Amino acid sequence: MFFVLLALLVLSPFARTSSSFYDNPEQDPLPPTGPDSTEELHRKWDFEWGFSGISTFAHLRHIKCLSERDTPFDIGIIGAPFDTAVSYRPGARFGPRAIRTASARQTSFRGFNPRRGLNPYTSPYTIFDCGDIPVTPFDNALALHQMTSAFLELGSRAPAFAHSTNPKPKLLTLGGDHSIALPALRALNKIYGGPIAVLHFDAHLDTWHPAKYPSAWPSTQSDFTHGSMFWIASNEGLILNGSSAHAGLRSRLMGWDDYEDDERQGFLRISADDIDEMGTAGIVSAILERIGTDTPTYLSLDIDVLDPGLCPGTGTPEAGGWTSREVIRILRGLEDLNVVGADIVEVAPAYDGTGEQTALVAAQVGFEILTSWVGRGMSEIEKAKGKDNKSQASGNGRDEL
Repeated sequence: MFFVLLALLVLSPFARTSSSFYDNPEQDPLPPTGPDSTEELHRKWDFEWGFSGISTFAHLRHIKCLSERDTPFDIGIIGAPFDTAVSYRPGARFGPRAIRTASARQTSFRGFNPRRGLNPYTSPYTIFDCGDIPVTPFDNALALHQMTSAFLELGSRAPAFAHSTNPKPKLLTLGGDHSIALPALRALNKIYGGPIAVLHFDAHLDTWHPAKYPSAWPSTQSDFTHGSMFWIASNEGLILNGSSAHAGLRSRLMGWDDYEDDERQGFLRISADDIDEMGTAGIVSAILERIGTDTPTYLSLDIDVLDPGLCPGTGTPEAGGWTSREVIRILRGLEDLNVVGADIVEVAPAYDGTGEQTALVAAQVGFEILTSWVGRGMSEIEKAKGKDNKSQASGNGRDEL
C-alpha cells in the first residue's frame, strides 16, 4: 500500500508540473561590453559578506598607494609590519594582518555608527587600504628610513575630497611595534612645518632615555627602541612640549627620575588608576584641556593600554589596565581634537586567544578613529558653509543699503 501511494504522488500532474524551491536555472551572461553590462556585473558580484573576500581593513578597496600616485585618497590605512625594536615579545609584525582579519565584520552596508550618526565607509571621504610598507626585518636603521619616507610620501599628497578643512590626507597606521611612531612624527613634522602634540595611550611611558636599557655593548642603532622613540622625537624637536599627554600608565619604573625625564619632554601623565576617581568624562576633559582642539595632534594607541585579561595578544602586557569599553568611550569623547595622524600598535596575534579578542578590539578602535575623523571633517564643512551663508547675507544687506 505504501509503494502504491508513493507511485501516485510521484506520477501525479502536480508532482510533474510544480516547480521546486531548488530549481535555479543559470542566467545567461550579459553582453561583454557596454555600461549597462558593467553596472549590472558590479551590482551582482561586488557584494561581500564578513567572511568572504580578500582580507583588507573593513573590506575597503585595496590600492598600493605608495606606488600609485594617481589615485588620491582622504584617509589611508597603512600597515607597518615592523617589530625588531621590541624589548620583550616579538610578533607585532603580524599585527596589520591580524587587525585586518578582525575587521571583517565591518562592511559599508553595515558600517553606520549610531553614536555619531554616520557611516565612515559611505561618506564623501575616500578611504583606501593602502597595503603595507615593505619594511626590512634585517636593518633597523634602514627600516626607520623606509617608514619615514613612506609616511612622508603618502602624507604630502593632495586629498581626494579637497576643501579648506582637509588640506592633507590622514594615515591610520597598523603596527608593528610602537617604535613606528618615530618615523610618523618625523614625517608629520615636515608636512605640518613644526612640532605637533602627541596623545599617547599606553601602559608605559615610552619616553625613556636609551641608556636606561643597560648594555656593555652600546651602539647608536640600538638607541631606537619601542620604549625610547618619544625620547628621541622630543630631542629632535618633533613633539610640542607642554601640549602632550599619556593615558593609561601603570608600568614599573627604573626610578623617580623616569618621571623627571618625562616632565622635561612636556607630557601630562594620566594613570590607569585615575579612571576610578575621574571617570571617562574626567579623563576626556583633562586631555582636551591639555591639548586643545586646534593643535595638530598625533594619536598613538598601544593595545597594552587595555588589561591583558581582555587583550592578551601584545608584547609587553601589564596587569591592571582599562577595558575596551572605557578606551572606546574616551576616544569617542575626543572627536574635537585635531588629529592629523594615528596608529594602533603592539598587536601580536601569536599571544592572542582563539577568539582574536585583542585584534577585534584593535579593529574597533580603528573604526572609532575613522568615524571621528569623518565626523569632525563633516562638522567643519558645515561650519564653513554657515560662515559663507552669513557672509553672503551680510553682503546682500549692504548692497541693498
